[in-house]
Amino acid sequence: MANHNGLINDVDLRSHENNLAHRTREIDRERLIVRRGQPFSITLQCSKSLPPKHHLELVLHLGKRDEVLIKVQKERGAGDKWWFNQQRAQDEMLLTLHSPADAIIGQYRLAVLMMSPDGRILEKTDKIKFHLLFNPWCKDDVVYLPDESLLQEYVMNEDGVIYMGTWDYIKSNPWNYGQFEDYVMDICFEVLDNSKDALKNSKMDVEHRYDPVYVSRVITAMVNSNGDRGVLTGRWDDSYSGGVPPYRWTGSVPILQQWSKAGARAVKYGQCWVFAAVACTALRCLGIPTRLITNFSSAHDVDGNLSIDILLNERLEPLADGRKKDSSWNFHCWVESWMKRDDLPKGYDGWQVLDPTPQELSDGEFCCGPCPVTAIKEGNLGVKYDAPFVFAEVNADIIHWIVQRDGQRKKVSVDQSGVGRNISTKSVYGDYRDDVTLHYKYPEGSKEEREVYEKAGRKVTEPTNGSAEPGHLKLSIKHAKPVFGTDFDVIVEVKNEGSRDAHAKLTMLVMAVTYHSLHRGECQRQTISVTVPAHKAHKEVLRLHYDDYARCVSEHHPMRVKAFLEAPGENEPIMTVANIPLSMPELLVQVPGKAFVWDQVTAYISFTNPLPVALKGGVFTAEGAGLLTATEVHVNGYISPGQKVSVEFVFSPMRTGVRKLLVDFDCDRLKDVKGVATVVVRKRYHVV
Repeated sequence: MANHNGLINDVDLRSHENNLAHRTREIDRERLIVRRGQPFSITLQCSKSLPPKHHLELVLHLGKRDEVLIKVQKERGAGDKWWFNQQRAQDEMLLTLHSPADAIIGQYRLAVLMMSPDGRILEKTDKIKFHLLFNPWCKDDVVYLPDESLLQEYVMNEDGVIYMGTWDYIKSNPWNYGQFEDYVMDICFEVLDNSKDALKNSKMDVEHRYDPVYVSRVITAMVNSNGDRGVLTGRWDDSYSGGVPPYRWTGSVPILQQWSKAGARAVKYGQCWVFAAVACTALRCLGIPTRLITNFSSAHDVDGNLSIDILLNERLEPLADGRKKDSSWNFHCWVESWMKRDDLPKGYDGWQVLDPTPQELSDGEFCCGPCPVTAIKEGNLGVKYDAPFVFAEVNADIIHWIVQRDGQRKKVSVDQSGVGRNISTKSVYGDYRDDVTLHYKYPEGSKEEREVYEKAGRKVTEPTNGSAEPGHLKLSIKHAKPVFGTDFDVIVEVKNEGSRDAHAKLTMLVMAVTYHSLHRGECQRQTISVTVPAHKAHKEVLRLHYDDYARCVSEHHPMRVKAFLEAPGENEPIMTVANIPLSMPELLVQVPGKAFVWDQVTAYISFTNPLPVALKGGVFTAEGAGLLTATEVHVNGYISPGQKVSVEFVFSPMRTGVRKLLVDFDCDRLKDVKGVATVVVRKRYHVV
């Protein structure tokens, strides 16, 4: 930044030293990026002919149109102000700037004014720019997290694992957060700049950006495109024309880049884990410790009565009425961010739930949170934001009703412990699952659990009327963990605990559902009469063939088996439901040999067709933070049943460190088969 004829000839932002000290070198090595509450130094090259009695004034400009001006004080004042000190050596001036721990995050422009003793401006340098982020390493910052291993995972790690599937069959899905990839930070600020608040009143918006409660709430509103210029459009009905199916994404970076390139136009399509992953990328990038959470058997309680009422007709099919219905999802993803809650009474600091999936309005916006996890555990539902909704997601009852032809409802099953199971996040210590259920609720059946329910206004009554009346017939469903493409058995067992033989009608129904319980069609139905001897069990075996179920089930969607038993005069009708996830084949991804930064390496991918039919239109997509941008490799022709396909491609890693290469395979009959390999990228040392 030379200016050779003036008093200040050059400015050195010392980006290398500053960015290293502020842990932002992964974001950029050339631009100055620092964290608040931690000093940084820049050097001014001055001319020999400096007037003897001059002094410096520093002014910071913030906002698109410099809406916010901050004068930097000369000496250390109260803790909440910017200040600087200077040291002079020959023709160099070292300026050290100290930002307060609650400074506004964003891009700053610094003006340095050289003043004469009588207050005239002798020279002005105002081209100095830098970015300021939250600082979870600084003990006075409200996002301070005092454990280095947690900071390495929840701020610095660009590779994640997202848990999906069902509570009793949990699948792990690798994800590339890529929060330090080129220009991702700029796009995160662009997301903030496009929020409704920023567009309505830019100055007020910028002034609120010191507060992670405000910033995280804006991010969750902006990750979905409902009602604003948000990043992703949600789609849950399996028709993804004109966009990318949610299951195909393997990372956040292509989504953010596409949104930015299109001029803040929403990218198609997302579902809960994609929304949560993009929010995780943005929050980690800005410096707020964040982790992705999966809640299995997650309740979506529309009317706020803490029970999920599922209405079925007499054929056990979900009733379609025009209203939005309660539902129970196999899994649902959100994020937790770590921060102090100075806006709340004591006791609510720490992890906060933020949910960017558009479900219900919160203060008129499609966002949810931040809501303290402790408020959920203790049942304190008056705490902002959105505690009743989150509490229901992990605690509601599920009640199935059969609506008879005359309009009467009959309760056929009550499940008080089915919601909010195996709440999961990636471990700090590697790619395995940490169970955080006990952060959200006391153990099932404990005294504290009952007290929390009462405090939350949930009726804790032992189930009465309807099927919940204990009868002597019991119904259960057993199944293997089948692989998509194979034939398998489901066993429905009727147990008679009574002292006389029971005659009953058993209906078994196999249907396809999406992970969020949208009914996708019936695969098989059977109604039979059974006689179950006293104190004995009757087993009925359903054989499911690939040819039959492939017509209605896709590989992402579990099958749902419902068994319904009617024994008039002996027992109230009872029903039980089981979800059977179909496991997917994996891709084998290998990167042999040593990898060095900017040197070519070769990746080898292989895949064997597990289906009894040929596949066509195969395409592999690979990406990885610090390794390569999303790259496609096409497979020509058909892949026969049992045939193995191998492809290879070459790339040059861009950053050192432990990296993850993520690969996705797609074709006409199998979508989104995933594979992952770890690549250690080293520096190449040249011997002189």
